[in-house]
Amino acid sequence: MYILGISAYYHDAAAALIRDGEIIAAAQEERFSRIKHDPQFPSQAISYCLEEAGIGLNEVDAIVFYDKPLLKFERLLETYYAYAPKGFRQFVKSIPIWIKEKLFLKSTLRKELTTIGEFNAKNIPLLFPEHHLSHAASAFYPSPFEDAAILSVDGVGEWATTSIMHGKGQNIELKKQISFPHSLGLLYSSFTYFLGFKVNSGEYKLMGLAPYGNPHSEQKERFKQIIRGHLITSFPDGSFQLNISYFSYPYGLRMIQDKDWVKLFGISKREPEAEILQEHCNLALAIQEITEDIMIALAKEAQRLTGSNYLCIAGGVALNCVANGKLLDETDFEEIYVQPAAGDAGASLGAALAAFHIHFKQARSRLLKDSMKNAYLGPSFSLDEIRIALQEANLSYSEHTDESLFDYLSDKLTSGMVVGWFQGRMEFGPRALGNRSILADPANIEMQRIVNIKIKNRESFRPFAPVFMEGEIPEYFELKQSSPYMSFVRKLKSEHLHAFPTDYYEWSMKEKLAFKKSELAAITHVDGSARVQSLRKSANPRFYSLLQSIKAKTGRGVLLNTSFNVRGEPIVCKPKEAIHCFQKTEMDVLVLENFIVEKKLYKV
Repeated sequence: MYILGISAYYHDAAAALIRDGEIIAAAQEERFSRIKHDPQFPSQAISYCLEEAGIGLNEVDAIVFYDKPLLKFERLLETYYAYAPKGFRQFVKSIPIWIKEKLFLKSTLRKELTTIGEFNAKNIPLLFPEHHLSHAASAFYPSPFEDAAILSVDGVGEWATTSIMHGKGQNIELKKQISFPHSLGLLYSSFTYFLGFKVNSGEYKLMGLAPYGNPHSEQKERFKQIIRGHLITSFPDGSFQLNISYFSYPYGLRMIQDKDWVKLFGISKREPEAEILQEHCNLALAIQEITEDIMIALAKEAQRLTGSNYLCIAGGVALNCVANGKLLDETDFEEIYVQPAAGDAGASLGAALAAFHIHFKQARSRLLKDSMKNAYLGPSFSLDEIRIALQEANLSYSEHTDESLFDYLSDKLTSGMVVGWFQGRMEFGPRALGNRSILADPANIEMQRIVNIKIKNRESFRPFAPVFMEGEIPEYFELKQSSPYMSFVRKLKSEHLHAFPTDYYEWSMKEKLAFKKSELAAITHVDGSARVQSLRKSANPRFYSLLQSIKAKTGRGVLLNTSFNVRGEPIVCKPKEAIHCFQKTEMDVLVLENFIVEKKLYKV
């Protein structure tokens, strides 16, 4: 039985294909269209999934969309009615689009599907699970747990913004829910907007900015009191209510009314690209800490309601890996599984899995450690395809055996060069995990600046993640479980951190960036933490071999690992995109499978 899952029309459109419950392929549309967070119908992603399986569209047994559009339309109408006459401009703008494209989504989907290939609409059912069920299914079914509490936390689906569910066997049961307009995800996005970042894509920047806040400052504490006193009321069971008078997202074109927040916090809204001041850092830290507190309370409530020793998390807020790290410390779960594509892209996969196990009542097969297949679910390219791409770009290149490749690259990396690394199947989700990566020496403090400014062309404060051979993790971190998807932030052990000056938190951002915080300076964030990726040999043998070669020369099996893209562009998918990214940045070496290009070997 083949089931195709689709997410589209909001942000991060994607497609996923499963066969008898096994995940065959999954990819975001942005990787093919080259439009970051592309919301359009994922025709190219669907075509890829079908090609990977070697089937046509008519061989699919069901097509599943990731939410219920009629229920979402009901929420929009009720919200506009509740806030009228506010939001009239938004109503006039959005309702015609809904009526034309989204309200009658079955006909829209069928029309789009006919552009992909032969499609018999009468024989292939279209199914519509609820949005939060799609999120929950994306985390629970790929997990190794027979029984687990499930948290789905995001901006909003149809009505739900936060859901506690119980996964057991093939079934998922809703236990508790918080509904729109009360949303932890939209609260966090409101601060994303106020601090000058783009909503639905800049939340991870806000998370990265928070550690620059002074945890001991009176201003940070005052900001937290203001947030708790005026914007959100939270309760011990994790439930919460927002004071909607301070928000305009239910009816407007913006998240908040700027003037109200300026008056409330006593600071100006930061404009995009404007200088980041300490007050911005302190405000980012304040909302991050409140978010963590609520997530911890929700997780404890989930365990109380389900009695489970395991937790699965999905939804956009599940990408807050700092909060996830706090869950490891502050809850009693034996293990926590975070869906690596936790946002709407991953809901395409969850929709397909929910249909298979719940609608078609198919039992889960033998539970695997991680049936996500390490998120390597996208397209791969043959040596011939890569060779053609190199020749079309008029580049000189060399070809290596595996043994010589790893030895050569470890020399380049330890000498201070930055490497673009392209191999195997592209990752599904927002993070590069060793197949579409930019790699550098984590012990070189200059690499944090070089990769951010000269290669990624992004803000200097952004941190980088380390990838470790899994056996190396206990040496550097207190981490009771694996972290193959960079899902958890952990503090480095004290023996690897350098002593922080007593006035460290009074320093400027530039001074904090320049301070060598650990022996792995390029991947150590300003608070001594890192977003950890642990790598097993069986997950990615070639990448693991490179780490082994690095360890043989440095004594440490670790590299700086960041996504193969520049600011504003999706992660590269095809060889020609990797070549283009390499050419327009200051990367030193490009690796495409066993082919190597160095800048000095360019043909002129």
